[in-house]
Amino acid sequence: MTRTTLKALPLALALALSSGFTYADAGHDEDGFHGYLRDGAGSSSAHGPQSCFGLGGNTMKYRLGNECDAYFEGGYTSTLAKAVDGVTFTGTLWANAWSPNSDFGNASLKIAKAYVEAKNVDFLQGGVAWIGKRYYYRPDIHMLDLQFVNLNGTGGGIDGVQAGPGKFSYALFKDNDATNIDPTTGLVVNTTAAIRQNFIYEGLPVNEGGKVDAILTAIKGQGTNTHSGWQLSVLHKQDVLGGGNTLGIQYGVGPGTGVGVGNGRMGSSGSTLLGSDVTRTRIFDDLVVQPTKQFSAEFVALMQKDKSNAGSTTWTSLGVRPVYAILPHLKLQMELGTDRVTSMTGGADARLTKLTFAPAIAMGESYWARPELRFFVSYGKWNNAATAAVNASNNSGPVYNNGTSGTSAGVQVEAWW
Repeated sequence: MTRTTLKALPLALALALSSGFTYADAGHDEDGFHGYLRDGAGSSSAHGPQSCFGLGGNTMKYRLGNECDAYFEGGYTSTLAKAVDGVTFTGTLWANAWSPNSDFGNASLKIAKAYVEAKNVDFLQGGVAWIGKRYYYRPDIHMLDLQFVNLNGTGGGIDGVQAGPGKFSYALFKDNDATNIDPTTGLVVNTTAAIRQNFIYEGLPVNEGGKVDAILTAIKGQGTNTHSGWQLSVLHKQDVLGGGNTLGIQYGVGPGTGVGVGNGRMGSSGSTLLGSDVTRTRIFDDLVVQPTKQFSAEFVALMQKDKSNAGSTTWTSLGVRPVYAILPHLKLQMELGTDRVTSMTGGADARLTKLTFAPAIAMGESYWARPELRFFVSYGKWNNAATAAVNASNNSGPVYNNGTSGTSAGVQVEAWW
């Protein structure tokens, strides 16, 4: 490995962590100012704001040239105190802001992270103790912006304790921490709150270049006539062609399905009104490769089945994003994604295909190099059964009315640091 490559490794790791490509667990919020930003502007063939193409509901859309919103998150991590024996306390404070359209407008800043860690404590056997509000173990499929596991929340735990060939982490969270008030008496009559416990065993070697993570969530509903639930995710991560492949199998019950959390997340507490008849099964394969300095690509295949006493629906998705750097700071990118959702009532399947071309001025040639300044053109095509879903999920409203295709174009910045 060259000296230049060694110097680049910390930056590459920081970029990957900031993107959500990997997860943010103990010690991954490093000292300094870090964050993420996406924003842009565009229009559509309907002669209005930029339109985006997705089926909504429990699905996610292919994101290149297909994000009509504006989002920022960022903040600072600093060493608060350091003892003579090396024990260090660090504090992290982040805020975020989101708008459903390209103008942040009146979007308000909210606290995204506020927690303190204790590191290098000898009796924790290499683990890191923490308490507060934080991002926590949230690997994602970047092309879909799908955090298939997301353990964010407010709580505390101990991360990264060496246990055999891998590491063990435990965390306790309080989710959905709200109460229902009787408008007449003013008394608390119920709560949506849940106690969530997360158990993670990560980094178990199973083959050359391959490791397994297992993530278990146990959720206890605290209100009257509310429900408990759980989820189990098993991930096989493989080094391949200068990138990595993640094969995941997930199953959730009740609040463990993540329904009610948004963005397809499993691991946090979904609605505690969901009983044991509500289940989610998800199987996916996400591959990112960088076989040459100039060429990279991401491929995804996914199947998700949501089932309850009311019926079942299945979302299947296939997508690819090839990227070629024709110059050190100029990329040509394309993204093709197709989705199908079956009807819970036995009607026709909803189908959608989205194609994007997006040249970009970028920080570098790799798939993960950011910032990127993009120009994009996106084309969406869907069937009649998907018309209502596409209209409902479009940030710009039902701009295509009863149409079954549309085009949008514009500019977008995506940056993490």
